[in-house]
Amino acid sequence: MRIIYWIATIAMCGIMIFSAQMYFRNTEIVRGFFENLDYPTYFVIPLAIAKVLGVIMILSNKIKWLREWAYAGFFFDMVLAFTAHQVKADGGWLFSGLGLLFLVISYATGKKVRP
Repeated sequence: MRIIYWIATIAMCGIMIFSAQMYFRNTEIVRGFFENLDYPTYFVIPLAIAKVLGVIMILSNKIKWLREWAYAGFFFDMVLAFTAHQVKADGGWLFSGLGLLFLVISYATGKKVRP
């Protein structure tokens, strides 16, 4: 169970860090993606910061209520991304769908593995 937890958690956090670094390094390109998905572009940098902070909260496991909020934030982020890509039928739903799957596995197994 512990191995499944860590594989899912590292995969989910990897997806979040990958997308956050894209938001920081390719801000204009990501803004174009946001516009294509009908999301406001002023969310790009704050969302990248929130993703980095969420990964820190989940991996550190220091403040439990912040860890719960990080999981909730990632859940809403991935559900909205998955839905937007489905509506636009651009094929981008796979990445967010995998992230959502890893999130559910990480959260469910984390309840049993981590105090």
